[in-house]
Amino acid sequence: MFFNFLHFLLTIFIIIFLTTVLNKKRREIKVRFVLQLLLIEILLAYILLYSSVGLTLISLLSNIFNKLLTFAFSGTEFVFGGMYKYKLAFFFITALCPIIFVSVLIGILQYVRILPIIIIIIGTILSKISGVGKLESFNAISSLMLGQSENFIAYKNILYKIPENRMHNMAITAMSTVSMSIIGSYIRILSPKYVITAIILNIFSTFIILLLLNPYNINNNDDDIDINNLHENKGFFEMLSDYIITGFKVAVIIAAMLIGFISLISMINYLCNLVIGINFQELLGYIFSPFAWIIGIPEKDILNAGSIMATKLVSNEFVAMMDLKKMSNNLSSRSIGMLSVFLVSFANFSSIGVISGSIKSLDKNQGDVIAKYGFNLVYSSTLVSVLSSAISGIVIK
Repeated sequence: MFFNFLHFLLTIFIIIFLTTVLNKKRREIKVRFVLQLLLIEILLAYILLYSSVGLTLISLLSNIFNKLLTFAFSGTEFVFGGMYKYKLAFFFITALCPIIFVSVLIGILQYVRILPIIIIIIGTILSKISGVGKLESFNAISSLMLGQSENFIAYKNILYKIPENRMHNMAITAMSTVSMSIIGSYIRILSPKYVITAIILNIFSTFIILLLLNPYNINNNDDDIDINNLHENKGFFEMLSDYIITGFKVAVIIAAMLIGFISLISMINYLCNLVIGINFQELLGYIFSPFAWIIGIPEKDILNAGSIMATKLVSNEFVAMMDLKKMSNNLSSRSIGMLSVFLVSFANFSSIGVISGSIKSLDKNQGDVIAKYGFNLVYSSTLVSVLSSAISGIVIK
């Protein structure tokens, strides 16, 4: 435990260097809030992964998601019949189809105005704790509830007046979290305790990275948010149909991306084997092994961990999660836990197009702003994942 903490201090030093090297306003960094958030995260990691209260909470949330997946499966079974029994299209049926049902539940919560209330309460508390503005705090929660593409609709009436630096922050926030609609899919692949822990830690890690990377003074006018934009003036069944279709689109898009990326990686593996004698993912393992070492992955697992981390960055988290599941027999429990936390976010290159495209559909100028910061967004959101994973590594044995 003591060695893990020393390694964590080194990791923090490296993260501070990697963020502040891009920061032209170092003197404006709110050191007190950074330290405060770090302490809160360490405490939360311990509570969620080791205390009886945390384990009970995770068990409760896991049971809720498993129950929801059971309900979702009733509709899936009706449509696909015996395919599940014979494990045909198994991943699509068990991991992706439930997204449709969870999407419907989110739509209902939004329609009855429970969702905006949750966002306002939690976002306001987070803003006070973190020293980050309400825009970023609300965005952290609304991104989690709605997903990175639909999220910015909530801010459509004020997008035009959001300063460039805060638009940049909101995009990082959206890339550093995940959508509630696909959490059920994640817990089909990874341990629920690591998925839920990652979701919570990522919120605080995002604020730390924002405070180090892009400090600013809050303008109250910029924080004047009408979060009721989350409520759309549609009939109940019209809303229901929209969210069913949205959920199905998300499931199909993820399936298409998996087919494309896994096929592409398979081809590149073959070509790399022909040319240099090792496959592409092994090569990525060597390139990214320093990052695996930075977060505290045990030495024997560094190459495999580097490969998994790189796969997430160049493809998406689902492909990397499936690789982690395949390699789990060759990895220590500590490495599996830390990598699981690292993988639960949208920090990859494909997210740039998703976010800039969704913002551009609402405000062309702001969409162009986000596209301009593309590499910076991936860089910053990846540091969020590194920080969350390193913090979990303090308590994971």
